[in-house]
Amino acid sequence: MYEFMPFPIQKFLVLIMPLLVFLITVFTGYIVRKILFGRFSRWASRTKTGIDDIVIDATRGPFIIWCLMLGIYFGLEISELPEQWVDIGGKALLVLGVGSVTLVLSNISTKFIRAYSAKIETALPVTSLTQNISRIIIFGIGLLIILNSLGISITPILATLGVGGLAVALALQDTLSNLFAGFHVIIARQVKVGDYIKLGSGEEGYVTDINWRTTKIRMLQNNVVLVPNAKLTQAIITNYYLPDKEMAVLVNLGVHYNSDLAKVEKVTCEVAKEVMKEVPGGTPDFEPFIRYHTFGDFSINFTVILRAKEFVDQYLIKHEFVKRLHERYGKEGIVIPYPIRAINYEQEGAR
Repeated sequence: MYEFMPFPIQKFLVLIMPLLVFLITVFTGYIVRKILFGRFSRWASRTKTGIDDIVIDATRGPFIIWCLMLGIYFGLEISELPEQWVDIGGKALLVLGVGSVTLVLSNISTKFIRAYSAKIETALPVTSLTQNISRIIIFGIGLLIILNSLGISITPILATLGVGGLAVALALQDTLSNLFAGFHVIIARQVKVGDYIKLGSGEEGYVTDINWRTTKIRMLQNNVVLVPNAKLTQAIITNYYLPDKEMAVLVNLGVHYNSDLAKVEKVTCEVAKEVMKEVPGGTPDFEPFIRYHTFGDFSINFTVILRAKEFVDQYLIKHEFVKRLHERYGKEGIVIPYPIRAINYEQEGAR
């Protein structure tokens, strides 16, 4: 290529041309990236879907890396390096290129699952299990593409995996049991991330994650309970978010036998309505009511039925209701009796 030039110039060009081609390629890629992604961003801002935003954000950074790799490839092609070295460098760039594309696709799939699973009712919920499974599938495909590009036959590998699958399944029986149980929990959607649940063994709290082995439950004390997925599918579970988050709040009370029960009902319902409208977490449109149910040892007992927007709201609602009702009963002269035990002295003395 440079045989008609003086030797010093030939040597200089041999050294400088690959570097020059590399710099030109990278600079061109930078300009193209700036123009291209600028137009894409303006176009994405006018669309309603978020898919284009996810793709643009995921590819903006790696694009300049791809330009660097392309510059290195062109530089190697026009260099005077031995063909064996150029071939090795080309294969290395191919591996890096496929790996970077795989990483970008993995990030896109993860963000897509996180963005759209909450909007599509039938989609899988966002858990570390669903996100990791999508990553594993994409990385597995990328690895097979890399091996095939390097001339390594993947057929024996797939056959080996098929034969060894039985041995792996037997060795990892407990792990696979929890893995498939996790899939069952996610697909059944009877327990989802964010739900407040209570297990038959007594543990209760918010479900924060479902991974390949355990389900994480954050208790109100801010402790985390790790329940194996297989155990969770066999447990008796109360889900306070099904069929919806709103729930009845029951408060048991009792008044003196001499009380005017109609007045007690009127006063109690008035206080309950105030609590529903004024206390955060109450349901303003709900009409509270009471039900008398027992002639007790020292009081007529009844239950007040209120309503909370979700499970944890009941604590503040009960707190405010008891405080306000106690004050109102004092003003209205309604007595909440204490337990009384009478001693018959004559009978005791006869003994």
